[in-house]
Amino acid sequence: MSEQHWVFGIHAVEALLQRQPNRIEELWLQQGRNDQRMQAIQDHAEQLGIRCKTVNRDELDKQVEGNHQGVLAQTKPAQTLRERDLKELLDGLDHPPLLLILDGVTDPHNLGACLRTADAAGVDAVIAPKDNSAPLNATVRKVACGAAEVMPFIQVTNLARTMKDIQERGIWISGTAGEAEQSVYEANLTGPIALVMGAEGKGMRRLTRENCDYLIKLPMAGSVSSLNVSVATGICLFEAVRQRG
Repeated sequence: MSEQHWVFGIHAVEALLQRQPNRIEELWLQQGRNDQRMQAIQDHAEQLGIRCKTVNRDELDKQVEGNHQGVLAQTKPAQTLRERDLKELLDGLDHPPLLLILDGVTDPHNLGACLRTADAAGVDAVIAPKDNSAPLNATVRKVACGAAEVMPFIQVTNLARTMKDIQERGIWISGTAGEAEQSVYEANLTGPIALVMGAEGKGMRRLTRENCDYLIKLPMAGSVSSLNVSVATGICLFEAVRQRG
């Protein structure tokens, strides 16, 4: 079983039980973990007819890297979302879209944190290039604390083309770059927008930058030149939340 077929961690497994229980083939629970939260997970699974297996911690440790918190869900592969799914999602919205585009975020911990923040901020979908992004693996799901099970994560073949399609729908694309003249606090983030976050260090790729309608920056008062991409994403998204609220 490949890593992508495991979901682990209490938050992630709880979200999977609530949202996509049909994907779970079996739950593995750590022997000796009899606390209330673990019992609630087992009870929920058994109510849904999902088989639960009690194993020792060493067995859990062999299957995944990271803090599994005593629970693994052996699952069917998640359905991969593509361009057509984005079109259907946007067609079905009854409010101005708020999208997050991640260009070159290849670290699974950063992707998981971005998905968690996007879910908290009410983002409608997270978009990333298929060949320049971390895969939606077990580490991402663990870090996302359940957000990966509910946030549409759409991987596209050609990010520049997808950005143009988004713009044709009247969605403004705002890219983050250190050399931008306008700060995130000066920008108008109230309408239909897509926020582009680039990889740490490198930032957005040239073609991605060229396809943005305008650029914004985070004002940096200290000696460091940039923030972790998930931290910067949170700041920008919640400024949009503040303005749109």
